[in-house]
Amino acid sequence: MGAAANGRGKRALILVDFINLFDFEHSEKLAARAVEAAKRTAVLKRKARAADMPCIYANDNFGHWRSEFSRLVEECLKAQGPPHEIVGLLKPDRDDYSILKPRHSAFYETPLAFLLEELEVDSLVLAGLSTDMCVFATAQDAYVRKYKLWIPSDCVAADTEEHEREALGHMHRTLRADIRPSSQVELS
Repeated sequence: MGAAANGRGKRALILVDFINLFDFEHSEKLAARAVEAAKRTAVLKRKARAADMPCIYANDNFGHWRSEFSRLVEECLKAQGPPHEIVGLLKPDRDDYSILKPRHSAFYETPLAFLLEELEVDSLVLAGLSTDMCVFATAQDAYVRKYKLWIPSDCVAADTEEHEREALGHMHRTLRADIRPSSQVELS
């Protein structure tokens, strides 16, 4: 884990699996909840950009080993419903970073740790899908790497509110994650 040379580290916003076609079995419940989380995350991302925070998209490759992130963004823009709406809210900017992940955690077999070190990041803001799977796995891997964590409770989604609440409570208790909503924490 890297920290800035002056002893003050910085934050990065990691957006987990928001760019998503929702074309898997039983995705409709998650998709509906994801749109609401994406609306609040779009506001958070604007604040992050204003605070000069790097924004990193960490997305599944969905088992397509020839996939490419910008192509997935275009496919979601062409789709109807939640995929299109979410990309409309959270379309990556030119200065954003993206990584494709083969499994749940954004750290597992990806260059994320190296990128965060290069950016001198020591604190992560995690937003995305699904709270109880990929966000949780990413948070756990971040914690063992000694990153400070803020997981805004209103910027994540799972298939049910109960799953969200349980996962957030577990991450707060075991990973020392701050889970206050996005409106309650300043990014500056």
